[in-house]
Amino acid sequence: MNKEQIINQLKTIKYPGFNRDIISFGMVKDIIVNDKKVVINLNISSQNNDKKQIVIDSIKNLLDPHFTNVKINISNDQSPPVQTSAQNSPAVLNNIKNIVAIASGKGGVGKSTVAVNLACALSKKGKKVGLLDLDIYGPSLPIALNLSEQPKMTQNKKLIPLEKFGMQVMSFGFISGNDTPVIWRGPLVSRMTEQFFMDVEWGDLDIMILDLPPGTGDIQLTLTQKMKITGAVIVTTPQDIALADVRKGADMFQKVNTPVLGVVENMSGLILDGSTNILDSKIAINGQDIEIQPDGSFKLNIDVFNKGGGEKESERLGVPLLAKIPLSKEVMIATDSGAPLVMQETINDIGKIYYDLAEKLNNMIS
Repeated sequence: MNKEQIINQLKTIKYPGFNRDIISFGMVKDIIVNDKKVVINLNISSQNNDKKQIVIDSIKNLLDPHFTNVKINISNDQSPPVQTSAQNSPAVLNNIKNIVAIASGKGGVGKSTVAVNLACALSKKGKKVGLLDLDIYGPSLPIALNLSEQPKMTQNKKLIPLEKFGMQVMSFGFISGNDTPVIWRGPLVSRMTEQFFMDVEWGDLDIMILDLPPGTGDIQLTLTQKMKITGAVIVTTPQDIALADVRKGADMFQKVNTPVLGVVENMSGLILDGSTNILDSKIAINGQDIEIQPDGSFKLNIDVFNKGGGEKESERLGVPLLAKIPLSKEVMIATDSGAPLVMQETINDIGKIYYDLAEKLNNMIS
């Protein structure tokens, strides 16, 4: 059995939960045939070891009758996969110029808040923006945008996105009801992810912002292997436990050839403003000397979750640190009330950070 015959055999192996085979997914990186021995090098970015084992067992069942030694490696090498005439490339939506994923390695870092405010800032800058909430298990858009109506359908049975702040928006929470728990296995989640692109009547968009679930699971795998993504923005907090998970997420995007555009450090300290009548001396709070301005005002930045983590991780990845966003009660109130901070009449310092982030991102993808 030669290399081409092996490829044809491997085309019959579907990746668990999908209708596509491991060749069209680009998971087979190399095939080395030496008489009665064969080595298959795979690149499977999913963290699901059960699925990996199913693929390995399927390959062995196919090739063991033809070879005395079948060796299968799952490699971290990022060289291009085996190319065949039947290999499918990720789908490109011609009506959407750019798709940017907002991702995080762990939950609770404020990724959804960043995604919503970034999308709103881009919309206020005149861009045609779509905002897609892909967190099937914990959708945030219904609350963050104060939307509860269900999407209508076209005559062609496609969902029509809801509109808010001049954006086209879609979330599983609009369909299921935000109070309904979702208990789904990976294949169902993967199919729903694909349907949000193919079965939704998206209009012409300059950019679509994706609010991904945390981690590196089936949704991320489906997204990066079935859609053409412009790039990903990684959201983290400064603490070490968050940065450890950021590395996993960033490495996953790089392995599937999706550029990491930059890092956003959220919850980057707590800024307190105050004033005093003592103009000729300094004060110290928690051992930190505070500079008093001539008008008696001062500003204190407390590093609640350590500091410098975002800079270190962006340097490791060789990408820019796009923003450092402090903790803010105003952001929390705005998000919980469905009125994003950047849509307020008066824009405070944190709102300006979001506008600067939107400008940087727009310049990178233009």
